[in-house]
Amino acid sequence: MVMRGNEIALSGASDEVELLYRLFSQLIKMAAAGAAPTPDEAVHALADLRAEGAGAAALADDILLTFRGRAIRPKTAGQKGYIDAIRANTVTFCLGPAGTGKTYLAMAMAVAALKRREVGRIVLTRPVVEAGESLGFLPGTLQDKVDPYVRPLLDALFDLTDMERAREYLERGTIEIAPLAYMRGRTLNDAFVILDEAQNTTPEQMKMFLTRLGFNSTFIITGDMTQRDLPGRVGGLTDIERILAGVEDIAFIHLGRNDVVRHKLVGRIVEAYDAFDASREDHRQGGAGRGRARR
Repeated sequence: MVMRGNEIALSGASDEVELLYRLFSQLIKMAAAGAAPTPDEAVHALADLRAEGAGAAALADDILLTFRGRAIRPKTAGQKGYIDAIRANTVTFCLGPAGTGKTYLAMAMAVAALKRREVGRIVLTRPVVEAGESLGFLPGTLQDKVDPYVRPLLDALFDLTDMERAREYLERGTIEIAPLAYMRGRTLNDAFVILDEAQNTTPEQMKMFLTRLGFNSTFIITGDMTQRDLPGRVGGLTDIERILAGVEDIAFIHLGRNDVVRHKLVGRIVEAYDAFDASREDHRQGGAGRGRARR
């Protein structure tokens, strides 16, 4: 690979040259659109091109939202599949580890739909569950008490739209944030609804939430089964795929460590935890097998 001025000369095995040609074409197209591809984005793009072939080049063309000259787009083939599922289905479940963009991309789709007037409001909800620590009684209004739990949703919102406009939406109720427990009895029409951290729901809460679906609404449910804060209890996502298997207009998307778009170390951490859990499960099954042999 030789660079001379604004030209890149590639030589080598034909399949590798073709792969790099498509990679550079994709990165140049991103740069021409005003983006500045990072090394991590280039690595992700190369991995997707290897795995998916020429179709992965469509990532650069799929712009969800533009804010302050920055284009928000899927960065991996898994994320592209997630976005396509949201566009094609009324209800989409997205399951995957931290850093895969589950919540951020859902927020980007919601804000884009609101700006295009495809929906009249956005509803953001999470189960109010503490992550392993008891915070006690928080002071203030209901909104003050809920705010620490929904802060990740607010961070994504403020990153995707002007802060003053976002606060105006919140004050007018165009964007509503509510605990999952307050969803009972409601019907959500003309809304883009995101249920975040769904691994901390109970089966009863999940059924309650899904039956809030109204006309001209889109539901997105995100969660990470490896980060449950309800130990010893069945979660709302545990059997959801078996329950809803074959139901039309519902999609399930699974993202993995290859879709992690945070610091590259996050992907390694996820991989290390997965390997540890797998080895512990193998050890447990091996111990059970030896126990039966002794009997």
